[in-house]
Amino acid sequence: MAARAKTRALMARGVLGKGAKTSRGLPVGSIVKCTDNTGARALRVIQVMGYKGRLRRAPSATIGEMIVVSVRKGTPDMRKKIFQAVVVRQRKPYRRVDGTWIQFEDNAAVIITPEGEMRGSEIRGPVAKEAAERWPRIASASSIIV
Repeated sequence: MAARAKTRALMARGVLGKGAKTSRGLPVGSIVKCTDNTGARALRVIQVMGYKGRLRRAPSATIGEMIVVSVRKGTPDMRKKIFQAVVVRQRKPYRRVDGTWIQFEDNAAVIITPEGEMRGSEIRGPVAKEAAERWPRIASASSIIV
């Protein structure tokens, strides 16, 4: 019951539901680039929020999903701290509903607060349409939506 209420609260803050199924390209342990201006440069994926898995299968994330990350490279006040982030780009190709295949040249995420607000004020580089549709605050801060 508490999980359902939390989901409803996130939707009220501007986080929309899950869209179509996409290929999962970021397993736990992956290093992703931080594409906002919070001071972090490299993030390691620790966990995927809302992941329900199978025995001995590593959790993996895809575009638009919330993940838990630790900062590997960045400013001294950001390093070795744990944050929540949203995946905005992935290198693994994934198929859209219209039949096109999309692939980015790097894996990137944006650090957010537990309430769903962005910690930074700008996003460098393109953002996937799936992430922008699910997280309107990220869509408003991004300059290019692909």
